[in-house]
Amino acid sequence: MEVIFIMAENSDINESSDFIRDIIREDLNAGKHTTTVTRFPPEPNGYLHLGHAKSICLNFGIAEENASSGSRCHLRFDDTNPTKEETEYVDSIKEDIKWLGFDWSDYLYFASDNFEQLYEWAQHLINEGKAYVDELTADQIREYRGTLTEPGKDSPFRGRPIEESLEIFSKMRSGEFKDGERVLRARIDMADPNINLRDPVIYRILHAEHHRTGTDWCIYPSYDFAHGQCDAIEAITHSLCTLEFEQHRPLYDWFIDNLPVPHKPRQIEFSKLQPTFTLMSKRRLIEMVDEGHVDAWDDPRMSTISGMRRRGYPPEALRSFCKTVGITKFSGITDIALLEHAIREQLNREALRKMVVLDPIKVSITNWPGDEHTEEMNAINNPGDGSLGTRVIPLSGTVYIERDDFMEDPPKKFYRLSPGSEVRLRYSYCITCDEVIKDSEGNVIELKCTYDPMTLGKNPEGRKVRAAIHWVPFNESLSAEIRLYERTFTVDEPGAEEDWRKVINPEALAVLKNSKLEPSLSKANIGTSYQFERKGYFCVDSKNSSADSLVFNRTIALRDSWAKMNKK
Repeated sequence: MEVIFIMAENSDINESSDFIRDIIREDLNAGKHTTTVTRFPPEPNGYLHLGHAKSICLNFGIAEENASSGSRCHLRFDDTNPTKEETEYVDSIKEDIKWLGFDWSDYLYFASDNFEQLYEWAQHLINEGKAYVDELTADQIREYRGTLTEPGKDSPFRGRPIEESLEIFSKMRSGEFKDGERVLRARIDMADPNINLRDPVIYRILHAEHHRTGTDWCIYPSYDFAHGQCDAIEAITHSLCTLEFEQHRPLYDWFIDNLPVPHKPRQIEFSKLQPTFTLMSKRRLIEMVDEGHVDAWDDPRMSTISGMRRRGYPPEALRSFCKTVGITKFSGITDIALLEHAIREQLNREALRKMVVLDPIKVSITNWPGDEHTEEMNAINNPGDGSLGTRVIPLSGTVYIERDDFMEDPPKKFYRLSPGSEVRLRYSYCITCDEVIKDSEGNVIELKCTYDPMTLGKNPEGRKVRAAIHWVPFNESLSAEIRLYERTFTVDEPGAEEDWRKVINPEALAVLKNSKLEPSLSKANIGTSYQFERKGYFCVDSKNSSADSLVFNRTIALRDSWAKMNKK
């Protein structure tokens, strides 16, 4: 695979400029279709991940763009493997799609709805001499198939009479055979250069309970057989798949051409989304969950859409990211910094500002007018959106500041608080550190400071205050657990590693148990994003947070290395 780091050189890419949309436009102009029907066809065997977001945005996006002509996008669950599929996954997929901002309306389908029709079409192929029941084992079928450079050889059952195949196929359906004892294969060409056309298996025996049909069936169609026929049943005009299905297209077309299907869809392939520092294999994501590297499918360290939602990624950012990456035919690596940039851009516009002290240290203002004296400081909710207004934060004689905003013996150009130095408490007064209080082990536990009452909203006379630091009131503050998330892996391509477990970032999650929040966050809502000033963007954890025990997840830090890089 050619490795190309795709950046956002053209962040304003036109949605209608990619090759798939060009093909669709040409087909409509040529009168091949009166409208466009696409589909998003996940198998419900796991949670959707970031790669699926690209396909969702493409298929549903095309439907939105052509809505005036009646265009639509179907949601179809390709549920042909009962051993791996669960209703839990069906529900999560629906939730993810709606969260991204798309809706399938009344066009919800399951491949299992078509089991009877697919069975009849399999019988049709047998009757036409284009399918036969085989008794070779899976290993033997693999051996007989040949290689990329050598043709396969015929199964000894390839010449089985039509009536005999029909009878055995019926017995397969009625449950007279064990798993693997018989299969139904298409009769195509064992010498075809495309190995997918060398008599592929189209039905196998699986005595397993299906999440929708229960035990009604014990034979199930292959994905290659079911997929195209379901497209035809639903009158899909353009079946959009990722590039690994390019070699399967001749088989897709062969079934369409050799069956009495009501419509003939067109398959078009595009490149997968492959972001850096991200594991995309569903099999490996399952391993991450099953082996306990993460808590669940929706763990914020996962590349699943549910994990990103729980972490606080805005759906608009994912859609913007997919738009910017675009639709191409070449395989490349997309820098995850591009997504991170889109997240910051979106959250910077919409996130409410709050002051939160992650690692608190107590500050006592010794010249404060009295213990009962409280003043109300006005703080801006979002400097880029005046309509979001202001909030009030109470200030009294004791506050918390961030521990790393103080140094007892600071280096040069450390402009925050130190003994004898002066800083501004954000939205408030300037304070000077006069005394440092330590515990018996030498740890700083309190700072004694004085404030200048003449510095509210203005600089002090004759003094240059270089820094403003955030704070929260001591008595009115809220306590919370803060979870700091970083990239889950330490290398660009964790999926290319011999063992992806060895490149898990040990610092992907840090938990702070006693952070202090400004009191307005008592009303923080799940689904609302906040910028903790000077610290990053955060959201309420949708799973573990409660009114009595607040938990916040860091969505992303403030620093945007991608934006800085593109300014050079």
